[in-house]
Amino acid sequence: MRNASILRTTHPALNLWLMAGWVGLLLIPWYGVEDGFFSFEWLFGGYPFDADFSPALFLMLAGKKLWLAPLFPLALGPLFVLGRTRTDPLFAKVLIICGALGFGYLIGQGFSIGLRGWQFGWLEALFGPLGDRQFGMGYGAMLVASAFLFMFTQGIAARGAVNGDIFVVGAIGFIIAIVSIFVFFPILNMLSSAFITEENTYSIAVFFDKFTDRRLWGLGCLSGGRCGAAWNSLVLAIIVGATTTVLGLVFALVVTRTGFRFKRILRAMTVLPIITPPFVIGLAIILLLGQSGAITVFFADLFGIRPTRWVYGMPGIIIAQVLAYTPIAFLVLIGVVEGVSPSMEEAAQTLRADRWHTFRTISLPLMRPGLANAFLLGFIESMADFGNPLVLGGNFDVLSTEIFFAIVGAQYDQGRAAVLALVLLGFTLSAFFAQRFWLGKKSYATMTGKGDSGMHPLLPKGLAIPVLIAALVWTAFTLVIYVMIVYGSFVELWGVNNNLTFKNYLTAFSLDFSLGDRMWTGSAWDSFWTTLKIAAIAAPLTASVGLVTAYLLTRQKFAGKNVFEFGTMLSFAIPGTVIGVSYILAFNVPPIELTGTGIILVVSFIFRNMPVGVRAGIASMSQLDKSLDESSLTLGANSWQTFINIILPLLRPAILAALVYSFVRAMTAISAVIFLVSAKYNMATAYIIGRVENNDFGLAIAYSTTLIVVMLTAVGLLQLLVGRTRIGRRTALLQTSKTQKVTR
Repeated sequence: MRNASILRTTHPALNLWLMAGWVGLLLIPWYGVEDGFFSFEWLFGGYPFDADFSPALFLMLAGKKLWLAPLFPLALGPLFVLGRTRTDPLFAKVLIICGALGFGYLIGQGFSIGLRGWQFGWLEALFGPLGDRQFGMGYGAMLVASAFLFMFTQGIAARGAVNGDIFVVGAIGFIIAIVSIFVFFPILNMLSSAFITEENTYSIAVFFDKFTDRRLWGLGCLSGGRCGAAWNSLVLAIIVGATTTVLGLVFALVVTRTGFRFKRILRAMTVLPIITPPFVIGLAIILLLGQSGAITVFFADLFGIRPTRWVYGMPGIIIAQVLAYTPIAFLVLIGVVEGVSPSMEEAAQTLRADRWHTFRTISLPLMRPGLANAFLLGFIESMADFGNPLVLGGNFDVLSTEIFFAIVGAQYDQGRAAVLALVLLGFTLSAFFAQRFWLGKKSYATMTGKGDSGMHPLLPKGLAIPVLIAALVWTAFTLVIYVMIVYGSFVELWGVNNNLTFKNYLTAFSLDFSLGDRMWTGSAWDSFWTTLKIAAIAAPLTASVGLVTAYLLTRQKFAGKNVFEFGTMLSFAIPGTVIGVSYILAFNVPPIELTGTGIILVVSFIFRNMPVGVRAGIASMSQLDKSLDESSLTLGANSWQTFINIILPLLRPAILAALVYSFVRAMTAISAVIFLVSAKYNMATAYIIGRVENNDFGLAIAYSTTLIVVMLTAVGLLQLLVGRTRIGRRTALLQTSKTQKVTR
C-alpha cells in the first residue's frame, strides 16, 4: 500500500502548501501590520494599494520592492510537476530546487535590505545605492517561506529520505527551521559580542582575556576566600540536580507504589512550587530562615545562640531551587514509574524474588531514562535560574546573576555576558553528553502492545517507610512556605505591620459593575488577562513542538540526529536573561521585527520550555516498543496516523507534563520576560517585581497568591482534559479493587 501511495499523481500536502504560498503572495500583507494582523483594521486602511498593507503582487505592480520579483517564478515551478508521480526524478528535482532557492532567497533578501536600504557596505558598493527600504516581514512572507520550506522537504522525501515519509521529513525540516530562527540566530547574534572590542572590531584576544577572568574560575574558597562563579554554579547544579531527582522519585513512588491514602493531596502539593514566582518563594524563605526569620529566631532563643545569615548563599539557594524544581523531576518521573509494565515485576516475584530484590533489579533499572532526564532538567534549571540567586545569593556568585549584572549593570559589558553564557552552555552540554553515556544504547521498552498482568507491586516496607517519611517532611515544609505566602497577602505591610486587611486584593482586582465594559478597575487586571492569554496560546504550541521532536528523536533515524537533538536543548541551557537580551537584539530590526508584540513573548516561551516536553516525551517513548509503530505501518497507516492514533494516546503523562510545565512557566517566568514586556503586553511577573521594587510587598504577594489559585485550577482542568494512560487490565483491576472495598 505504501508503494501505491508513492505512485499516485495526486499530492494533497503539496497542493495545500502551494495554495498557502500563493495566498501569501497575492492576498496577505507582505510586511508586518503595525496594529496587529488580527485586528483586521488593515482591511479598511487602504488595502491592498497602501504600501503598508500591500501583498507582494500589488507591491510589484506599483513598481515598489522589485527585489521580491524572483519569488514568483520560483513559486510557479512546482505547478508544472503536479501531474507527475513521486518516483519521477523531475518531480523531486523541481521541488528541491524551487523550495531551496525560494526559501534561501527570501531569507537572504530579508537580511540584505533593512530600514536604511542595504545592510552591508559591500552590497551597496556592488549594486549602488538602493533608494528604497523594507520593514519586518509579515504573515504574507511567513506563508510564502513556509510553502517553500515544505516544497523542499517533500522533494527530499520523494528522493527516498527517511523512507520517503512526507510527515517525518517535513517535521524534521520544520523543527530545524524554527530552531535555527528562534534559537541559533539570536544566540549567535548575542555570543558574537564576546569577540567585539571597544573599537567595534573582532578579536580573539578579547575573548580569552574575559574567559580567563579570576572572578570566573578562581578557587579562593579553598583557602577561605570566594570561588569563581563557574565553580559555584557547577557544584550548585550537581547538588540540586541529584537532590531534585531523588525527591521526585520519592514522590513518584509514594503516589504509585504505596497504599498512602492522600495521594491526590500529595500530588497537588508537589506541583505548588512550580506555579509560584521564584522571588516570592525566596522572600518567604528569608522570612522563615533569614537572620530575623521566624524559625531562626525561635531556635536562637531556644538554644541561646546568636542568629546568623546562614541562609544567604549556597544553602539558601539550594533550599529554594530544590523546592522549585522537584516538581519538574516528579512530572517527568511519574510517567516513567507508571509506565513500567507490572508483568515484569510480577514475573520476578513468581520466580520467588522478594519485593526489595524486584525493585532493585527490575523496576529501578527500567526507570533509568526518567532518572537521567530528571537530573538533566534539574541541572540545567539550576544553572539557568536567575530569581533565587538574585534574592538569596548574597556574596555567592553564580553565572546567571553575573550575566544579568553584566548586561543591565553599570558596566553594560555584552562581551563578558556572552563569555559567561558560553561557559554555562559548556557545563550544560557536558551534562547532556554524560547523560547519554550513562544510558548507553540499552532498551528500556516495557509496553509492547500486549495486555499486562495487573497492578504494580507495593514497595518493600524497609523502603516504603523512609520514602513516605521523606515525602511527608518535604510536603510539610512546602506547606509552611505557602502558609507564609498566603498570610503575607492579607497583612498591611509584611514583616512591619501585620494587621489583616483585604486592601491588597481590592487594589489589584477591584471591580466596578457600574462602568460596563470598563468594570475591571483593579491595577493588576491588564497584566493578568495578558498573561493568561499568552500562556494559553504558548502551552499547547510548546507541548506540540516538544512531543513531535521527541517522536523524531526516538522513532526515526536520519543524518545529523545528534546535532538536531542538541539544537532542541540549546534554549534550555541558556539563562532567561540572555534569551531576553538576545531576542531584543535579534528581533528589533528587519527582517523579523517582534519587539513590543505579544508574539515575541509566545515565541520565547515556546523555545524556552520546549525541552521539557522533549525530555518527558523521550523518557515515556523509550518504554514504548517500536513494534507498535511497525504494526500500524504494516496495516497501511502512514506515520502521521500512527503518531496521532497510536503514540499520542500512550503519552498522556508526557503530554500533561509538557502542558502543565509550559503553562505555569509562562505564567511565572521573569528572567526573559523582564526584557520583552511592553506597555501593551505587560506580564504578571513584571508587574509583581515592579511592586516589589516599590516595597509594595502586600500587593505583590496578593497577586502571586491569585496566580497560584488560577494555575492550580488550570492544572486540574488539564488533568481532566488529558486524562491518564490506560493500558492492559490495570484500570479494570483498580476499579475492581475499589468496588470490593466499597462492598465490604
